[in-house]
Amino acid sequence: MPFYEVSIRDAVATVELNRPDKLNALNAEAWDTLAPLMRTLDEDRSVRAVVLRGRGRGFTAGLDVMDIMGKLPVTPGAPPDGERQARLHAMIRSMQAAVTSLERARVPVIAAVHGACIGGGVDMITACDIRLCAADARFGVRETRLAMVADLGTLQRLPALVGQGIARELVFTGRDFDAAYAERIGLVNRVLPDADALFAAADALAREIADNPPLAVQGAKQVLNEAQRGDIDRSLEYVATWNAAHLLSQDLGVAVTAFVTKQKPEFAGR
Repeated sequence: MPFYEVSIRDAVATVELNRPDKLNALNAEAWDTLAPLMRTLDEDRSVRAVVLRGRGRGFTAGLDVMDIMGKLPVTPGAPPDGERQARLHAMIRSMQAAVTSLERARVPVIAAVHGACIGGGVDMITACDIRLCAADARFGVRETRLAMVADLGTLQRLPALVGQGIARELVFTGRDFDAAYAERIGLVNRVLPDADALFAAADALAREIADNPPLAVQGAKQVLNEAQRGDIDRSLEYVATWNAAHLLSQDLGVAVTAFVTKQKPEFAGR
């Protein structure tokens, strides 16, 4: 079963994260197939808007830590290795491109969030044009708590949505926050009572957009994107280079062990 399930009706494409048994945790397939999927939708001129949502209990639990960690170019105890760092840099850039494909899509993308939207989920929704959520939604930039610098787009896009001070507080603490707070800080446009109301509202909004002259809508999106495109691209390259050098720390091993054992980690800053 593919990670993303797509349906198209009346000029609106619905893209559903479809791994509900794992709370739509973002595994390698999720990252590898998102950009090609968005290119396919871009090539379909009948599509005028996209709704991104999750199947099951929530939007996504974020990065599938064990799946992705298993694909990192890591050899415990190995000496410094330039080729290993280059492979890690390329892996990060590829995952960034998956997220950026939402932002750079030809048509507006609406994120409809219910339940969990953690880590990589925040990367994804901040790359969307509009965000709606259900009252049960909860968000968190948890990478810091996992001894990682968030490197897939949240640090580049969240401050423009909520302001520098709030973004830094959320990133530095890694704390979760609820739908009401997300609306108050401007991360989401509206909070709906439940998932059914959310999906109906997202679909209605997408259809309202799709009813407008498509070239005008798409042109407006491109002009709005261009205002910050260069800064985002430069910052994504910077964080990829940073993490290629610093991600594989002792603290990361401590964080992964704590994640698996459900114990409180103690970080040494090494």
